[in-house]
Amino acid sequence: MTVRGPAEAAKNSGPASAAAPSSPATMTSRARFRAYLARRAQAQDHLAEPTDDLGSRPKQRRAARGFFALLSSLLSLMVGQRHQLVFPLCTVTLSTLVSLLGPGSTKVVLDYVLTDNPGPSAIPEWAGGGADASRVALLWSIGLALLVATILTVLLGTWGRWLMTRLTKRTQTRLRRRAFRHAMTLPLARVHALKSGGLASILREDTGGAADLLFSLIYNPWRAVIQLAGTLAILAWVDWRMLVGAFLLIPITWITHQTWIARIRPVHRDIRQTRTSIDAHTTESFGGLRVVRAFAQHRAETSRFARGQHYMARQELFIWWWSRLIESLWAILIPIASGALMVYGGSAVLRGDLTIGDIMMFTTYLVMLLGPLETLTSTATNVQSNLAALDRVLDLMNEPREFQGARPADAPPAVRILPRDVKGEIELRDVTFRYPGRDQDVLRGINLTVRPGETVALVGASGAGKTTLCNLVARFYDPAAAAGQNAGQVLMDGIDLRDIDVDSYRALLGIVEQDVFLFDGTIADNIAYGRGKVHGIGRRNVAMEQIERAARAAHAHDFIGAMERGYQTVIGERGVRLSGGQKQRIAIARALLADPRILILDEATSNLDAQSEALIQQSLGQLLKGRTSFVIAHRLSTIRTADRIVVLDQGQIAEIGTHESLLAAGGRYAQLLRTQVQTSPEHAAGGGVGASENARAG
Repeated sequence: MTVRGPAEAAKNSGPASAAAPSSPATMTSRARFRAYLARRAQAQDHLAEPTDDLGSRPKQRRAARGFFALLSSLLSLMVGQRHQLVFPLCTVTLSTLVSLLGPGSTKVVLDYVLTDNPGPSAIPEWAGGGADASRVALLWSIGLALLVATILTVLLGTWGRWLMTRLTKRTQTRLRRRAFRHAMTLPLARVHALKSGGLASILREDTGGAADLLFSLIYNPWRAVIQLAGTLAILAWVDWRMLVGAFLLIPITWITHQTWIARIRPVHRDIRQTRTSIDAHTTESFGGLRVVRAFAQHRAETSRFARGQHYMARQELFIWWWSRLIESLWAILIPIASGALMVYGGSAVLRGDLTIGDIMMFTTYLVMLLGPLETLTSTATNVQSNLAALDRVLDLMNEPREFQGARPADAPPAVRILPRDVKGEIELRDVTFRYPGRDQDVLRGINLTVRPGETVALVGASGAGKTTLCNLVARFYDPAAAAGQNAGQVLMDGIDLRDIDVDSYRALLGIVEQDVFLFDGTIADNIAYGRGKVHGIGRRNVAMEQIERAARAAHAHDFIGAMERGYQTVIGERGVRLSGGQKQRIAIARALLADPRILILDEATSNLDAQSEALIQQSLGQLLKGRTSFVIAHRLSTIRTADRIVVLDQGQIAEIGTHESLLAAGGRYAQLLRTQVQTSPEHAAGGGVGASENARAG
């Protein structure tokens, strides 16, 4: 892998060299990097340039955040903590001012002690001077004063850095919590677009980098400003002409700062975007490792990971070239400034305008003037990287929350409801829905009223809208249609779900899905998860007897007891140590313990064998009793127990009725049932539930 310098890279980054396969995931790192340089060179606004993110959706262009806008945003994120900045800045101010006393002692020693220009008598008597002053005693006094000043500087500096470090860590923790809390309220479609690994990268790395700006953007620059102001004041006192020469450094500093903003900070932002994509891909690859191995794609996944790493390395080396150019400029500037000072100052000494002590002191202060600037320049990579991190965190924090704007601004506050006040009637009134970014409706004109405690089975072919309807009942989405069309309402006990506090409403829900999600914790923790605020991942105040009772009702107690540590067995990420049927029964036990008012079962028995299903039907009967329930299922054993069956076809309700009435009608439901029975293993064997049901249907 070779990476050219900025000039050569820009030369070779035109449209001809950018020709490459259309998919970033399949491009070589060199071709992808050249295409990136071409886009970067053509961008009118570098900070708003979209990034090719291995398939992530392109970002809309936005106004670039300037330096002061980012600084203001950082301070606004520290509401309630900003006063804690005062004391660290006071300590660094004192320690910096004390450290400026050191070079002044050089002039005193050279001009007042070692030579007679003007002599020890020029030192005040209170400082140990006078006509009879001993030069050795003066040297000891000056050395002791320097020692005290150094100790004071170290103590103040260490104390200030400790206070600033503690504040940085607190800000980092607070920022991560706020970003995590905000991310948890994003719309589901946006969370899926961000990907879990990419979101974790923002929450872990970018929030940490943003908090580090307290040092790189406030603490260190403040120290540099104090040192710069103090040094310039002393230089003006020594020789104003030398001060004018020092001011010539300011335009050079401004030019390098603008170079950072225009050239390097955008690339730092893009590097973080690339790292986010790589993290997301890595998480996805290991999460789907069974599929990767089943299709023998481990080499392809490794190659894709390596191409992403090479691409990021090219971006990093591209920045390295720009960083070295600026650092080289400063490395040359300091010797030039020192040489100019030597010529001018030496001539002034020969003319008798300045003393040797003046030149030595001025040289020392000049180094102190250039030193912080050189340090800030050499560490500007971290500063710009952290600014890019803050920029990305602000982007995340500015993402609209779930259902933001769903209610008028002048509407009264959403109603918080208590489970004891809920009857559980659910009504869908003229509901139409299409997913964000889609151009077709998934549901159209749905009208359905489910009475309190009623169990409704949803039946239909794949894509008919069964899961979407349940998502609306769970208020994962609000009804949404094409622009200008009425989307309808979903109501509970006659109240529009938009007018109910979403957290209090979802506290009424219990959901058991086909693809059961379990956390990497103990079995007891996972069963107790549905009972509210958690400790680890299980609620602390849930009695073990309650957990066992729920597990027994779900017929999970026996297999749990047979495991090495029983309910304290750690089941691994997503429950990888359990079979599909075992995970399903734990999910049902979790729902039983949560005691929901509204229950959604999405193919809840799909992963169970016939024996397990027979056991689970008993617990499902207990689970469904007295609850308003929506059941998505194809197995007859679940469908037949429903109070009503709703048949969906292409996003519309085709039929509603009981199992017997729909069979007698001979419509869509009977057709689906005959197709299922004829293709079932039981029918092929000539017996079982399918055969007997087929006989009744026929």
